[in-house]
Amino acid sequence: MKRFFFVFFLIFLFFSIFNKQTFLVFAQDQRYATCDQCGFCPPKQPPSNWIKCVQCLYPNASTDPNTLDTIKINPTTNLPPTPKPGVAYTMIGCVQTNLRSIQTEGAAASITQVFLNLLFRIVGAIALIYFLYGVFVIMTSQADPERLNYGKRIALGAIVGLIFSLTSVFLVNLLGNDILKIPGFEGQITPIPTPTP
Repeated sequence: MKRFFFVFFLIFLFFSIFNKQTFLVFAQDQRYATCDQCGFCPPKQPPSNWIKCVQCLYPNASTDPNTLDTIKINPTTNLPPTPKPGVAYTMIGCVQTNLRSIQTEGAAASITQVFLNLLFRIVGAIALIYFLYGVFVIMTSQADPERLNYGKRIALGAIVGLIFSLTSVFLVNLLGNDILKIPGFEGQITPIPTPTP
């Protein structure tokens, strides 16, 4: 009986020390970073938005977290994979900045342009929803003059808001792009190359 427990203990010790990951590390001699820029820190599970972030920042990497492509350290450079330049993954998704870094000339204008475009889209969508609501109130007023006027005011306010939104988009682009010629405001700047040592 003692021999059985001794043999069982040796087998358990062997399998606990030399598991599959140990053999893979010995076979590959591959090193890994602690985390990637998308928040994946093995052995924890990747975050829920990890696949979209990998497609944004690491377009050549596999979307299977078991391959560990986003944290493999390159043996020649001794660095983990660098994210794709000119993109940033934010709460609103993959944002194209067309910049190498925030310190590049025109970086603030390019990022501001992204947020202004998002803001104008939201305002336009709200104006369209209000216009549809005003039309619905007019159609269901059943000749009630008070309800008819209320629907007209909503529809007219939505049209005015939409015109105001489109005019502000035009003015912001005119001022930033054509008059002040702010670099990066048009979203089509070329990044300044970094000098190589």
